[in-house]
Amino acid sequence: MSSRTLSEQMLDENVAVFQTMVNHRFVEDIRTNRLSGEVFDRYLVFEGAFIDTAISIFAYGVAKAETIEQKRWLIAVLDALANRQIAYFEKTFTTRGINPADHDLKRPAVEAFRNGMLEIARGGTFPDIIAAMFAAEWMYWTWSKAAAGCVTGDPLLKEWVAMHADDDFAAQASWLRSEIDEAGAVLTTGQRARLSSIFGHVLQLEIAFHDAPYEAGDPA
Repeated sequence: MSSRTLSEQMLDENVAVFQTMVNHRFVEDIRTNRLSGEVFDRYLVFEGAFIDTAISIFAYGVAKAETIEQKRWLIAVLDALANRQIAYFEKTFTTRGINPADHDLKRPAVEAFRNGMLEIARGGTFPDIIAAMFAAEWMYWTWSKAAAGCVTGDPLLKEWVAMHADDDFAAQASWLRSEIDEAGAVLTTGQRARLSSIFGHVLQLEIAFHDAPYEAGDPA
């Protein structure tokens, strides 16, 4: 049996794609205070739509969880998504005058991320769902905590980064890591490899998703 925890294995085996994502152009533009309003607006629309999908993903997690403790934690996650993050997008769209209908949610990378994550949740096991969300949330927490201290002239962007660097989000990312390590302790080498592959696949989807706001082509 491996002496590494499963999360360590995932991070080791996917270090290149993880570093590519946490140093993505989108992240670097935030760190250097040069993210354009147009790109941020597109990102907000794409990410806001995905939060609705994330609610479905975590709902699958609740249904497939094995213990009441897991269910309670995930129900709290659902509450945060529905009542904190969705509220942020509602407020931000109004403040910035964003109409989601003016943006193309059918872009291949946006659809691939949404559909890929949903397929993992719908057809996969509870550890599959945890592996996928660990990839997404550990990545977000990693770059957000590094960017949280950077100067930005956009208070809504600053709020978004801070939301992913605060103690609540850190606890969520750490819970996912703990769950994947607990699952990994009793899995075979092949099962661990499969979950590591899911981790890497999600990061690839994330990279393409974060490329999408830089692409023109919204509806007229």
